[in-house]
This record gives sequence, C-alpha cells and structure tokens, in this order.
Amino acid sequence: MKTVQISLNSIDKVKSFVNEITKYDNDFDLVSGRYVIDAKSIMGIFSLDLSKPIDLNIHADGDVSEILAALDPYIIK
Repeated sequence: MKTVQISLNSIDKVKSFVNEITKYDNDFDLVSGRYVIDAKSIMGIFSLDLSKPIDLNIHADGDVSEILAALDPYIIK
C-alpha cells in the first residue's frame, strides 16, 4: 500500500480525480480524520472536508508509478 496526500479543493478537481482513478482496477481509500471512504465514490468525497489535505491510500501490489504519474496534479508535494 502507498499513501500520498492530495488536495481536492474544487468541484472540477473532484470530478476529474474520480474520472482518473476509475481507470484503474486497484482499490483507493481517502482518509480524512476518522473517516475512510472509497475514493471512486464522488458522493463520498463530497462528504469530506475538502478544505484540508486528504490522505489517499493506494492498495496495489507492485509498481504504482503509473498511478502516481496520472494523479500528479492532485498530489501535494
């Protein structure tokens, strides 16, 4: 599992983020405080506090560099 911090501070970012990760068969969780939701659920994402950075857990065996490259616009460096 790989964890990165992401920022989804606009509706357009949320929509494009969900469109991007639904291309992958892996499981993705968003963790904000004590809440854990499926990152492919747009309704679940809108239930989080999007003004703060959110942890994205990528559940993948092996190399996740392709996924990280696709998600680069959302990752907080």
